[in-house]
Amino acid sequence: MRAVIVEAPGDVDVLTLGEADTPTPGPGEVLVRTVASGVNRADILQRQGHYPPPPGVTDIIGLEASGVVERVGEGVERWKEGDEVVALLSGGGYAEFFVAPEGQLIPPPPGVDLVSAAGVLEVAATVLSNLRVGNLAHGEVFLVHGGAGGIGTFATQYAKALGAVVAATAGSEDKLRHCREHGADFAFDYHGDWVSALKEATGGADVILDIIGAKYLEANVKALKKRGRMVVIGLQGGVKGTLNLGLLLSKQATISATSLRFRPAAEKAEICAAVEAQVWPMLGDGRIRLSPETRIAFDDVRAAHELLSGGSNVGKIVLVH
Repeated sequence: MRAVIVEAPGDVDVLTLGEADTPTPGPGEVLVRTVASGVNRADILQRQGHYPPPPGVTDIIGLEASGVVERVGEGVERWKEGDEVVALLSGGGYAEFFVAPEGQLIPPPPGVDLVSAAGVLEVAATVLSNLRVGNLAHGEVFLVHGGAGGIGTFATQYAKALGAVVAATAGSEDKLRHCREHGADFAFDYHGDWVSALKEATGGADVILDIIGAKYLEANVKALKKRGRMVVIGLQGGVKGTLNLGLLLSKQATISATSLRFRPAAEKAEICAAVEAQVWPMLGDGRIRLSPETRIAFDDVRAAHELLSGGSNVGKIVLVH
């Protein structure tokens, strides 16, 4: 099968199209012919050598994809050849075929074509599972960084659907407008004093979803309300920061860090089922709208990585096979 091959970590030029063995579905697994693959920042980190796959998982990049069931393994009950599916993967999405456990496949959202659907599940599963960790409740203040990206756009709308007051940060007027258009009550330029602006507007955040990491650690703690919760899901701003534990203690605040990729298969299956039950209806009735989407041909995978790395992209990038 055709696949994106990375022989050694590096810049976009290490992404090459080559041949790889077509995977064989084992018991409880499904082989899917890929229609489209979602592109995520984790893919860039893996390409650079900073985010290796879990043990035993293919080293082919790609954490989400859509396609048509080609073959099912022993014991698979829900799926049959020809079914359209979207998949939450630990790897392997940048290929002509991929294998996934039965429970990590769900139908595409209602009214969404398979290409667009390729860029929805990983984002939805990430947001749903991590707002559970943050215990976001109706009426609380929610802050998401990177509000114009795939995660930020989805998290803004999902938190709004849960009844939260939503704030987002972004780095340009166009991106701030995007945040507001997708439901943010407040949008702050991260080049300025967004902590003071947030506190003035809302009194601070009850829950923060953070994709930045070390660079924003101290500022995030300052931005939290008493008994606030911060969930770290990305490290774009580095892995080591300083933390005023006295301030954290005085606020009785909590910092959590999670990775969807390394969760057990049973846990991922439960999250996928929750997405299908809770999030897909929100997409069906318009409470959540899809992010703006850029479609790029599979053969131009380098261009997709360059666009995402460049920082100008708004919304989701999808590779079309």
